[in-house]
Amino acid sequence: MAGQPNRSPGLGILGTWRSDFARNLRKEGHDVADLMREAVHGTLAAAGVGPHEIESIHIGNAFGGQYIGQTHLGAMPASVEPGLWGVPAMRHEAACASSSMAILAAGAEIEAGRYDCVLVVGIEQERTMPGADAAKVQEAAAWVGHETDDVEFIWPETFDRIAEEYDARYGLDDRHLREIGRINLENAQDNPNAQTRNWNLSADSFGTDDHVNPVVAGRLRRNDTCQITDGAAGVVLVSDRWLRERGRQPKASIAGWGHSTVGLSLDAKLSRPVESYVMPHVRQAITAAWARAGIAGIDEIDLAEIHDCMTPSEYLAIDHLGITAPGESWKAVEDQTITRGGTRPVNPSGGLIGGGHPVGATGARMVADAVAQVTGQAGGCQVDGAQRAQTLNIGGSTASTVSFVIEGASS
Repeated sequence: MAGQPNRSPGLGILGTWRSDFARNLRKEGHDVADLMREAVHGTLAAAGVGPHEIESIHIGNAFGGQYIGQTHLGAMPASVEPGLWGVPAMRHEAACASSSMAILAAGAEIEAGRYDCVLVVGIEQERTMPGADAAKVQEAAAWVGHETDDVEFIWPETFDRIAEEYDARYGLDDRHLREIGRINLENAQDNPNAQTRNWNLSADSFGTDDHVNPVVAGRLRRNDTCQITDGAAGVVLVSDRWLRERGRQPKASIAGWGHSTVGLSLDAKLSRPVESYVMPHVRQAITAAWARAGIAGIDEIDLAEIHDCMTPSEYLAIDHLGITAPGESWKAVEDQTITRGGTRPVNPSGGLIGGGHPVGATGARMVADAVAQVTGQAGGCQVDGAQRAQTLNIGGSTASTVSFVIEGASS
């Protein structure tokens, strides 16, 4: 384990952008280049900068080679915006945490003094094939050949096993998983960019009716899982020096970050000596972000945008964030602590289950939604008085974990 992290100097967030996750690019006659063009131009416009001011570019993408046959995406911004011709760029892959890695790399360049104004885009086009085939592609985020053989849907089965681990250690009532799905899908109804915002929901949507909410794997049903999604999100990060020289103020800042990486194998994670936290390395990333932000813990966080690819992943995040004691996430679900109007809102945007999960874009999307919250620009998803938010983004079965603390400019 790493030692106590030093306080982060803070990174200015000049602007963010995200696409409508309900879109199907292929049906529109568009492709990833069209989405990249929108993302680049939308993010630069939101930040109030031109292409000539961007000094470096980082792209988060997980499955370009499998979904669209395009792996060389670092060069795509310059392909769609001539003003970026010659700007150094690179692509980052860490499964669902890909664009969080891109943000980490961009921040490291700024902190090192290499560059002062850096563009990050997370992007994924997934709706290029039938749904079952699209889901199969994502086996690449697991340990291929070791835990993917003879498995129909790797990620529902993976997070069902994590639910089983909670059940074995602490007990787990499936009703609390259903309630997490309900909260996030209903939150998404107020999000104009959410993939599920126009879904017709009823009590049966979160129940055990096999027709309305069929079983996917083990105890997980359809509305315990996220969708196959096309989407992109962008962020422009700047240094304090850049801001001083131009007399500008950031919209928000990355006050702290945490990053941990462990092995691919879920078996290896679950067979380690039992600790209070099911995934102690996830807790490590969370607490490192607090330390770098100079805060004591979750009581100083107003809301969290976290990785609910499946309801058990949010169940895990709740206690790992310290909203409850280990194994007691159900309490925060049952007493509505995590609802938008609760004392510790989680995924007020709808998260991945409600909002959508374009894998390579998810980390950047979380940051964009966190910025919207701490600047009072989250519309119908706004948490009253939000000044500080935390993201928790995981790749694979928590093999790659990143957490950011995002603060408003006045915090």
